[in-house]
Amino acid sequence: MADTRRPLSPHLQIYKWQVQMVSSILHRATGIALAVGTLVVVAGLLHLAAGQESFDHFKNVIGNPVGEILLVGWTWALFYHLCNGIRHLVQDTGAGYAIPQFVRSSWLSVVLSLVLTAAVWAYVLTAGGAA
Repeated sequence: MADTRRPLSPHLQIYKWQVQMVSSILHRATGIALAVGTLVVVAGLLHLAAGQESFDHFKNVIGNPVGEILLVGWTWALFYHLCNGIRHLVQDTGAGYAIPQFVRSSWLSVVLSLVLTAAVWAYVLTAGGAA
């Protein structure tokens, strides 16, 4: 008969959410989002190559509010993945493994990605893009 007193594997209800755990999950999720979003970019390029009428149709689809929200999300995923990837490269040198540094760099990745996303979209909207 099996020993029922053995410890069970911990699960998400046991773990306390920390920025380090969230940054790891977000890095993986943004990598997936970038792969899917890249398909949309390729579709746009194919429509552009197919001619003006085809590209106008693509602009109508991607230019609606849902499409623009997806583009903003894809932009944030790009910048978060970039910032967090740079953070990982720095950690590969052996720096930044102390918990306070790790927490600070995790938050810095989030904040910097939001600032970069806001800057890009402020430029796009003021330059007459996304219309």
